[in-house]
Amino acid sequence: MHTGKQRQQGISLVGLIVLLAVGGFVAVLALKIVPTYTEYRAIQNAIVSAKAGGGTVLQMQKAFDASATVGYISAINGKDLIISRGENGETEISFAYEKKIPLIGPASLLLEYEGSTAKNGMPKADQ
Repeated sequence: MHTGKQRQQGISLVGLIVLLAVGGFVAVLALKIVPTYTEYRAIQNAIVSAKAGGGTVLQMQKAFDASATVGYISAINGKDLIISRGENGETEISFAYEKKIPLIGPASLLLEYEGSTAKNGMPKADQ
């Protein structure tokens, strides 16, 4: 014998649709952002390799361009790198670029990437 009403638990159809829409939007956003981050990490690795190779500025730019070809880097090239002497006299390579990802209609997402071989990781322009 039941003395009170039992309350149903769970998610409603409208709640499920909203949850799936939000989840779908997040998934699409992630699918657009992950490749740009992967390219950023490839650029980081390429500047470290270019610095390790040493040589002149032109040689480091060419080494970066070679790594960019192998690593499918299209956001920047060797001429976009900032190559300078750090405070300790060591050559430092840094970069900064923006990646614009179109979303819906006029809305877009702007990602700003920057990196350096300097110990503090900040590009020369920001120091």
